[in-house]
Amino acid sequence: MSRHEPLRFEEREIISRELCSDRSARFIAKVLGRHHSTIAREIDRNGGAKEYRAVDAQRRAEDNLRRPKERKLESSTRLHDAVNDGLQEKWSPKQISERLREDHPDDTEMHVSHETIYECL
Repeated sequence: MSRHEPLRFEEREIISRELCSDRSARFIAKVLGRHHSTIAREIDRNGGAKEYRAVDAQRRAEDNLRRPKERKLESSTRLHDAVNDGLQEKWSPKQISERLREDHPDDTEMHVSHETIYECL
């Protein structure tokens, strides 16, 4: 099995069953032949050991894989306007990205990489 192969529904079912038996992420990883951090992230991403449900986790994974996704600069008017303001000031995408992180350290909606800005130009 490839290191980068996504978890299958059957593996998520095993994770769910083993969590009900109070097994650790390391134990489950050995059963599945996966790295323990892969299993731990999967559990954390889907509500933790008490809330993990295979069907919900699978649905969430499928939703995250859907394409095409709306670009961040298209979905956020505030971010779009802030980037345009920076471009009008003749700032580079790198400068805009750094400035937004500086001006909005706790607001991840206002964080964008310079690569994303270049893609949208």
